[in-house]
Amino acid sequence: MVRPKTGDRRPTILALANQKGGVAKTTSVASLGAAFVELGRRVLLIDLDPQACLTFSLGIDPDTVETSIHEVLTQGASIADAVLRCDEGVDLVPSTIDLAGAEAMLMPRPGREYVLRTALEGGAEAGDAGPAAYDIVLIDCSPSLGVLTLNALTAADALIVPMPAEMLSHRGVGQLLDTVADVQRILNPDLEVLGILPTLHDGRSRHVREVLADVGARYGVPVLEPPIPRTIRFAEAPAVGRSILSTARTSKGAQAYREVAEKVLAQL
Repeated sequence: MVRPKTGDRRPTILALANQKGGVAKTTSVASLGAAFVELGRRVLLIDLDPQACLTFSLGIDPDTVETSIHEVLTQGASIADAVLRCDEGVDLVPSTIDLAGAEAMLMPRPGREYVLRTALEGGAEAGDAGPAAYDIVLIDCSPSLGVLTLNALTAADALIVPMPAEMLSHRGVGQLLDTVADVQRILNPDLEVLGILPTLHDGRSRHVREVLADVGARYGVPVLEPPIPRTIRFAEAPAVGRSILSTARTSKGAQAYREVAEKVLAQL
């Protein structure tokens, strides 16, 4: 159970992280965000990846963005200044390629791991686009364990780890959880691991079933259900700037994310 927040208004902050690329992390952020909106929550997504895949997936050209998460982290811009309205009822703090230089800019700063947390804790009146206007903030982390991901883990209340059921991804989870343990010990003792989210799932494969059976027991981390199936529908959605919940509403993938979102909300 994620600990209740202090103060009158503060969103629950969820980070989705895995230092291995190609694990459907961005797809999971967009899809869970849309599912939370369907469940009546006010949702803010933060694209913390210099590749800006989440930004592009939601129909925004990163080259046209004027204020992004880069300016929030390195120039003191407010979250509210960077928020863009997107379809499906979600809001977004976009990313641009400029974020690739943010780690070098943050390295000499004292408390560099707390910059995002401080921005998210910034005061905001009810009804504006600041953090206090939302129920849930989802952070799409970059595929690394650098300063940007440490900022996300330091800011977050809870972590979800998207993971295809394959051995290389299995090993990556162990490395990520070692980093999480350091964050819990030094930077954010309240960070909880909600679970591993199986993605790109093919239930016909014996190897997939064996990996899923092993990963939860090996690391002592819950495995969220249902697994997210592999489907071409996920690749089609970003082309129209929407999530699978609107482009293929009745698909197995869309329904799986809806079920996961309901179970996540029950833990918050």
